[in-house]
Amino acid sequence: MLGKALTHPWITTDFAESLLEFITPVDGNIDHMLDFLRDIHRYVARHLGDERMWPLSMPCFIGNEQDITLAQYGSSNLGRFKTLYREGLKNRYGALMQTISGVHYNFSLPLRFWQARAGVQDAESGKAAISDGYFRLIRNYYRFGWVIPYLFGASPAICGSFLNGRETALPFERQGGTLFLPYATSLRLSDLGYTNKSQSNLGITFNHLDEYVVALKRAIHTPSEEFSRLGVVDQGHYRQLNANVLQIENELYAPIRPKRVTRDDESPSDALLRAGIEYIEVRSLDINPFSPIGVEAEQCRFLDLFLIWCVLADAPEMSSDELLCTHQNWNRVILEGRKPGQTIGIGCHDARQPLPYVGKALFADLLRVAEVLDGINGDRCYQQVCTRLVAAFEDVSLTYSARVMAQMGNNGIGGYGLALAQRYREQLCAEPLTLLDEAELARQAQASIDRQAALESADSEPFELYLHRHAGA
Repeated sequence: MLGKALTHPWITTDFAESLLEFITPVDGNIDHMLDFLRDIHRYVARHLGDERMWPLSMPCFIGNEQDITLAQYGSSNLGRFKTLYREGLKNRYGALMQTISGVHYNFSLPLRFWQARAGVQDAESGKAAISDGYFRLIRNYYRFGWVIPYLFGASPAICGSFLNGRETALPFERQGGTLFLPYATSLRLSDLGYTNKSQSNLGITFNHLDEYVVALKRAIHTPSEEFSRLGVVDQGHYRQLNANVLQIENELYAPIRPKRVTRDDESPSDALLRAGIEYIEVRSLDINPFSPIGVEAEQCRFLDLFLIWCVLADAPEMSSDELLCTHQNWNRVILEGRKPGQTIGIGCHDARQPLPYVGKALFADLLRVAEVLDGINGDRCYQQVCTRLVAAFEDVSLTYSARVMAQMGNNGIGGYGLALAQRYREQLCAEPLTLLDEAELARQAQASIDRQAALESADSEPFELYLHRHAGA
């Protein structure tokens, strides 16, 4: 028994009952964090019976979308709200799209960084300057974050079943039951993935916190003609939280998000207004199929380097039009990142530079950051990451997507994924726990059961009133 997804601190679910989500506590050490994550994987692998964890971002072998069971969180108002939100996602975008998975990397800089960089005294009085710094990071992430799918995109191919009944303009090639684009890096981040066309004209920008929150709140209070046709209630059964462009703020599709831990019934945007940005959530990593736990230390160290650079580098404010311009570079890399002669657009103009040239220039800057971090740590870990990864701009076969295509061979993406899932199950089950132990994990599972039961017994408010308070339905 893994416990209850609603109240377990480390083991929960995303869209579906079978879509596991593992959460590590805040940690200042990458290796310790990954050891913790590996222990969670080991524990879960031993308690899944004959099931395996799928090691790829794109799902496979799903017959009927109706077979996908939405994540269930019990009978409390909060639990019902979370499941209904997923019902809305299913009815709006289809259940299959919601089974795509990835790795989210939460990142924050210590107060002493902001004291040195922005001259703040403490987190409370300096919250505006700190938020401005994180928005600088986000703007540069949009401008240069395409480097992440270029290096680490691991979804260049999909199972043919994923497109059953769906139209696409993408020029797929077929190999048996596998569809692929020969130069793609991350089909997960393409229009096949979780996108919302109605979000493209919301006017959300990342220049100032108050402007960002106003635009976000506008989206969750603006009725959508398309979603209104679905209806909110059908014969006494809720179909979505409401018929607005966004049901709640979490529905906003973004490769990166500004975040703050919320209090009680506080919304994410109200938390940001109260105390400013606390950390950044990076959402562009595919599951790493070369690791039993879906992510490696090298990727984390690269993200640390890149995100620090994003804070330090010039980051002029961006209009919503320029924000849309940055998507062109992302799409170019996502769909044809390994194409010979591929270029990157510079700003919103016609200027273009060869992708390898831009990538190597970026890494020259990252190396300077790496030297500082290694000087603090007394090793060369970050510089070694730069040396290894920059080589992928000269040799595309070193990118994750090229490695997936090479290893997939004639087995197709389904056979490749199944073989990896079995290998990783055996490997994880054979490894001892290193940081956690079975007794502690069993206690956490039972504690989550107790917490959910307490929530359910404490509820007295009718769900309709709860729904109106939290989603305006």
